[in-house]
Order: sequence, then C-alpha cells, then structure tokens
Amino acid sequence: MSAALELPAAALIEADVRRALAEDLGSGDVTAELLPAAAAAEAVLTCREPAVLAGRAWFEACFRALDPQTRFSWEAADGDRVTAGAVLCRLGGRARALVSAERQALNFLQLLSGTATTTAAYVAAIAGTGVRLLDTRKTLPGLRAAQKYAVRAGGGHNHRHGLYDAILIKENHIAAAGGIAAAVTAARALHPRLPVEVEVEDFDELAQALAAGADRIMLDDFSLPDLREAVARVAGRVPLEVSGNVDLAGIGELARTGVDFISVGALTKHVRAIDLSLRLRLI
Repeated sequence: MSAALELPAAALIEADVRRALAEDLGSGDVTAELLPAAAAAEAVLTCREPAVLAGRAWFEACFRALDPQTRFSWEAADGDRVTAGAVLCRLGGRARALVSAERQALNFLQLLSGTATTTAAYVAAIAGTGVRLLDTRKTLPGLRAAQKYAVRAGGGHNHRHGLYDAILIKENHIAAAGGIAAAVTAARALHPRLPVEVEVEDFDELAQALAAGADRIMLDDFSLPDLREAVARVAGRVPLEVSGNVDLAGIGELARTGVDFISVGALTKHVRAIDLSLRLRLI
C-alpha cells in the first residue's frame, strides 16, 4: 500500500465498525440463530459493475469483530480498478459471524468504493492539467476519515480534515473580523503554524487577500473568464483554488484556466454505492 493510501488509525476504523454493528445487531442477530452454532462457511465477494475499490480494512473489521479467526484472500487492493463480475475476495469463518456482519461490511465497502469511483472519474476529467482535485468537509457524519481515505484511493487529495488543522477565512469570518487584512492578521497571531486560506468573491477581495499574505486563495463562484483573469493577476504568487458548484461535466474547463486546486463536495456528499454481492455456503 502506498503512502498516499495510508489508512486512518486502527482505533478510528474499529470505532466506525462498532457503531455500525451496534445499530444492526442490537441485542443479537435472531435470524443467524437458525444456523448451527459450530457451523463454518465460505463466501465469495464479487463486484457487479466497474469500480475503484476502497474500504477493505472496514470490511474485514466487521467480520473480525464477530469472529477474529475470519480468513480473507483478496484479489484486488484498495485503489485498483475492477470490472463487472470480478471476484474481489474469498473469505471463510464461523457461519453465524459471516451472515451477521455481512450487511455492514458491504455497506462500508460499497460506500467507500463509490466515493473512490466518483473521485477517479473527476481525476480523469482533469488529467494532464496539473490541477489537484480536493475533497471538502461535506462528508457523511461520523465517516469523515473513511471517506477521505476513499478519496485518496480514487486518486484525489484531501483538503483540511476538520476545523482544527487549517484556517479557512470565509465571508462571515471576514465580516466579524472587520475585513480580510484584519482576519488574516488575527489568524496568524492565534495560530502561527497553521496555513491560512481566504475565500474571495471578486477581484477587490482577491487583491486584499494577496496583500494580506494568504497562503492560498479560494475563488468562489468565479466565471471562466474571471478565473483566467484571476490566474493572470496572481501570476503564481499564491496557489489558487476553485470552489462552488463544480460538476463532472464542467471541471475540465475549470482546470484549463490555470488554477492549482479544485475542491468538489460531490465526491463525498452525493454518494452512489457500488453494487456488490456476497454469496455464502456452509462447509
């Protein structure tokens, strides 16, 4: 696994899985009681459509939470493109554990693979431009680390993880602080080691953000001609990020304006799960 695909902390993955299993199992899987307690089983996981795989660690953790001896033999790694009908994994263990953990394991894998697959489509649309695709904080509650991992699996990059690891000054912050210069000055004084980004809505604010010494400037809802003009005015002095109403159809034109980053909320907000199948047999 590459450094870019470094997993979140094991404790975060385990916490995700504990919550998921708790809401599904409750006081116990009453249907799984139909299976003999000592029965063993094997299962085959297949993908029913083309996809980019992501989420193996969450998938495995669901089963191992109920049966630590569950065995996995993977045919694809996170970040791999897989075809419709491809076998992704063969697994085996206690039958009751396999059927009880199945739904939540698939939920994680289909969700995260969906995020990775969408991300890969956006990355392909800006290939060759040098622009980096970024995610946002518009993630499913409680699953930010998981979805941001899936974005990396799809070839994208992470913006800030939360409100604690970077400063992003937007219109409300600017108004409350008394202007862009005042907001940037206050940010530097309070958190001198954190990067400071300023969101601007017109050329006047762009000039103010440049003068204030922002580390990055976010161009919010600029037209294509205005984006080109902004790139020309900044002339490489500070990285520029595009944000706001970005979709797959238009991202290529945005990238060709010469900006450095494009952030897309749809990567993690508009989720379409990948169609997966897990078939089990007793042994």
